[in-house]
Amino acid sequence: MSDLVTLPEIERAAERIAGVAVRTPLVPFRRDPAPAAAAEPVLLVKPESLQPIGAFKLRGAYSAISSLPAAERERGVVTHSSGNHAQAVAYAARALGIRAVLVMPHTTPGVKVDACIALGAEIVHVEPTSRARSETAAKLAAAHGFTMIPPYDDARVIAGQGTAGLEIVQDRPDVDVVLVPISGGGLIAGIAAAVKALRPAARVIGVEPGLAADARDSMAAGRPVAWTAEDTGRTIADALRVQQVGDLPFAHMRAHVDGVVTVTEDEIRAAMRRLAREARLIAEPGGAVATAAYLYHRDELPQGRVYVSILSGGNVDPALFQDVLRGPQAEAAETRG
Repeated sequence: MSDLVTLPEIERAAERIAGVAVRTPLVPFRRDPAPAAAAEPVLLVKPESLQPIGAFKLRGAYSAISSLPAAERERGVVTHSSGNHAQAVAYAARALGIRAVLVMPHTTPGVKVDACIALGAEIVHVEPTSRARSETAAKLAAAHGFTMIPPYDDARVIAGQGTAGLEIVQDRPDVDVVLVPISGGGLIAGIAAAVKALRPAARVIGVEPGLAADARDSMAAGRPVAWTAEDTGRTIADALRVQQVGDLPFAHMRAHVDGVVTVTEDEIRAAMRRLAREARLIAEPGGAVATAAYLYHRDELPQGRVYVSILSGGNVDPALFQDVLRGPQAEAAETRG
């Protein structure tokens, strides 16, 4: 337990990111389109899509990079990421005036790669496996003296992501259930650490696609369980295709997370549509899974009056978003044609 991120560390991270990361609001979202009865539980969506880079990752990246000694900053930073963390590192590096090199899978959506290039970062493309990403980044760090900024398996990054949990409890001290997407585990690790420190009675539930459910399997096995890149690559949620949760995030999950729920591909698409149409919020597939869990798996969630779902990112490919908004009827018609 001594290695877990503490509330004071998260509070210090909040001070570092103040004025850089947005303090995102809690947006009311009704489960049913009709007016809800007074007794109906409240769902509040925390739209991290409103961050300057369109995802929560800015919190951890800026917190970690801004805490580096000056000598390390001058040598530059390197990371590996499927997109959102890479963009966050690029944004933070530009803000701090340092060099950033990003190792990214060649399958990363173009909208995310283009955003990183626009921020002045250097891109190195690799095969879409966790091993290829991490090994390439490590070699670049060793060869050029860059400081590694891991996407999730790092206490500084976890503390930064935990600032979202700090804000949730500050804004709604009565929160009962917090729903968080899981990829590498840094977001849920930080949020759970903050929420449990401030409101121990609250429940924190992880959410991931059924087609990339390594965190669910890991919690059941009591150790990190890896899925293949081929298996995780099946989900539409590109931000959640990490093959295995990190060791440090998993330690936080064992200590603080109350369960993991999985959602289907159709449920992810439906949640994206409803968030856009009913809450006027754009969610990429990975960003919609927590809301999908509330909308379609309420019977699997702890009971409560106030639920919060994390909309972790909104960097969706425009063509995919257009297809999702058209709905299942249009998709079925195309298939028949």
